Amino acid sequence: MKTKIETIPGETPGVSYELIVHRLAGTDSEAPRVYIQSALHADERPGVAALHFLIPMLESAEREGRLRGSVTLVPHANPIGAAQHLFGTHMGRFSGATRINFNRDFPVPDADGNRALDGASSATFAERRLKSRLLELADDCPIVLDLHCDDEGVQYLYIPEMLWPEMSDLAACLDAEAALLWDKGSDRAFEEAAFEQMRARAGNTDLSGHCVTTVELRGQADVYAGSARKDAEGLFRFLELRGVVTAEDPQGPALRDDFVGKPIRHVDMIHAPAGGTILYHARPGDRVEAGALVAEIIVDPGVAGGAVQVRAPQAGFVLTRRGRRFVRMGDDLFKIIGENASVESHAGALED
Repeated sequence: MKTKIETIPGETPGVSYELIVHRLAGTDSEAPRVYIQSALHADERPGVAALHFLIPMLESAEREGRLRGSVTLVPHANPIGAAQHLFGTHMGRFSGATRINFNRDFPVPDADGNRALDGASSATFAERRLKSRLLELADDCPIVLDLHCDDEGVQYLYIPEMLWPEMSDLAACLDAEAALLWDKGSDRAFEEAAFEQMRARAGNTDLSGHCVTTVELRGQADVYAGSARKDAEGLFRFLELRGVVTAEDPQGPALRDDFVGKPIRHVDMIHAPAGGTILYHARPGDRVEAGALVAEIIVDPGVAGGAVQVRAPQAGFVLTRRGRRFVRMGDDLFKIIGENASVESHAGALED
């Protein structure tokens, strides 16, 4: 494995950021090339922990001649966000300079497949260069994995509908409980921009063998040696199945019997009807009926009627819930995958 530390210049003298890029060389130029990054939201650490265990596995495969496809890894994809702290609290999701979500506003290619790298975003120069560089590193790779996590949630994936069910092998290898299938992007997240690169490169024709996804590795607090090792083993098994690593066993695991795979329009975003303290009655992984009590918000403690009830709009699967227990009116509380399309239609990203 070769490691290069790239420099992302800042906007003022003496300020720059380091992007660590690992590359492992494959033995077969025809094998799939892979790009994996983690911590694009810099306060999301399960992906970093997974790569901690995956990298030695890939190094062993490289030394033993079992690594067929080249692999590029960026464990800390957002050094800008990693440096942001406010009064001792890490602020890794949004840019402190622009208030833009770090996983939004990536430059997408035009009809000719060209990207306007520096003029594609209202972000700072450093953020524009970082986003452009990440896409450059992922370009020409038919397998692109962006490792994230949610506040509190099950293991799930965002997958382009065009690549489903072929990508069910990744979901099975990761023992994922759900997948959200999307058919068009709207917020120019990294996954969307990388997929547009793929489509432009393939001429919008056959995309078999391609894989691009945001992998949600449970919740922010789910950073443990056991789960990280399991994630790494799942990712490695997936690379074996896709021919990136030579595999002794060509058979992969099956999807979970309780797996939920639905179009993203089936997601109900449950918002707080009032501000206060959350009392949860449902957790990620639960199945709820229409009208089921999923939470209460304590507005006036100890007073009759001082708690506002929150109920499920339809039957469904609880995908995620908010990590903090104090909310403002309108804050996101849950993502619930409904049996039917969302009773309240939404456009754009599910959340900020």
